[in-house]
Amino acid sequence: MAINSHAAMKGKNKIRASPYFAAVLATALLAACTTPAPPLPTVPAVDLGRYSGTWYEIARLPNRFQAMCVSDTRATYQPDGKGVLVVNECRTADGRIEQATGVAKQVEGSDGAKLRVSFFRPFYGDYWILELDPDYRWVLVGEPGRNYAWVLAREPVLDEATLEKLLARATALGFERQAFLRTPHTRSPH
Repeated sequence: MAINSHAAMKGKNKIRASPYFAAVLATALLAACTTPAPPLPTVPAVDLGRYSGTWYEIARLPNRFQAMCVSDTRATYQPDGKGVLVVNECRTADGRIEQATGVAKQVEGSDGAKLRVSFFRPFYGDYWILELDPDYRWVLVGEPGRNYAWVLAREPVLDEATLEKLLARATALGFERQAFLRTPHTRSPH
């Protein structure tokens, strides 16, 4: 019995549309139609030596990697050779302190205003300094996709007027103001 090899090959090359393929294609087409967010401006320069030390989280956009944090969230930055050692910690609902240690490196040409941070090398995330107090008492940090943002301060409490100013700035930059969560602090900073 002879097999028509042309017909057999034709059947193998045929692509069948599946619901999964259709959904992926539709998602890709919708994504292509959306307007990209405008570029996210940062402060002109950051003195990473002055930026070093402890920062308390005052507010944040919810994210999966901090889902277990309920209070006392803070980050400590320390110069480490060509980069910055990063230690994040927070209190969980059962009272335990969770800690994560990572590294940050300065993005070339950003004069310290853009960092790439990693807690799981080789994966890095953007950490851009969007607003910074001239005396390095508070900061607004975010990333260009506007999915993550934090308001940090040198003390566990930030006056309401300054917090409102930073949340208004975050909104002007395209972050969702109503989504920010305030971070309670239950222990003394000293």
